[in-house]
Amino acid sequence: MLRRWNAGEIWRASPDGGGREDVVFKRRNKRSWQAVLRDSLWPRGGWGRAFTYIRHRLNRLPDPPHRIARGIFIGIFVSFTPLFGIHLIVAAVLAKLFRGNVLASLFATVIGNPLTFPLIALSAIKLGHWMTWESYDASHAEGLLDIFAQAFVDTRHNLIAIFTSAPTQWSGMSEFFYDIFLPYLLGGVVMGTVAGAIGYYIALPLVTAYQKARKLRLKARLAKLKAKLPQRKTVEAEPVECAPEGALVAPQKIQSNEAVENNDKTDHEPGRG
Repeated sequence: MLRRWNAGEIWRASPDGGGREDVVFKRRNKRSWQAVLRDSLWPRGGWGRAFTYIRHRLNRLPDPPHRIARGIFIGIFVSFTPLFGIHLIVAAVLAKLFRGNVLASLFATVIGNPLTFPLIALSAIKLGHWMTWESYDASHAEGLLDIFAQAFVDTRHNLIAIFTSAPTQWSGMSEFFYDIFLPYLLGGVVMGTVAGAIGYYIALPLVTAYQKARKLRLKARLAKLKAKLPQRKTVEAEPVECAPEGALVAPQKIQSNEAVENNDKTDHEPGRG
């Protein structure tokens, strides 16, 4: 196997020996779906290392701090909604609409992860029931899996009913919508707005300070490189005799003009040529 790094390009020899194969942004060893699922639940380096990596990536984004902070707000906000499976798509679309940084919004959705989703879901559902003036029963938490299962059964049955003569069933879907999805959505919007605002006002000064410090470091580095470069001597210009008033010419130009005049005088002397 041959690999080469050249101007951001990574490639290797083709397995069939017929040329080279581009592997830009590809893994050398493909992960199985079990490994992908395991890493999504618990990253190899732990969630602490994952958050540190995301923080560095957010600080280095080439965008104004307010746009990065706006993207973080959107990503956190979307993580509190029950739109599972499309969090990244919704975050990217909202970031585009509200002129936030899209990558920052995608990174910020990591707030919603398998460790935080249970707490977010239960808190949002409880808040949503309170907002709709419905008493929240603690037994709802125990029956969540049953409601999800019944909604899935109704969805599958209704899809089959489209192609058959079987009647549709909506009891499980209705219970899921009114007992879980709607309260989750209402409570998630409120909680997501508060959490997103906190993330915005924390990220804005941090990103601003980091970008200013980085600019100062780059200026200092450029000054050091400039100091190491050899200093060029400046050539003073002198006025030309036959030139218009105020015209200047370099000394070597004057010397060449004088040499031409001397040659002309020598050629016209008696006894020469």
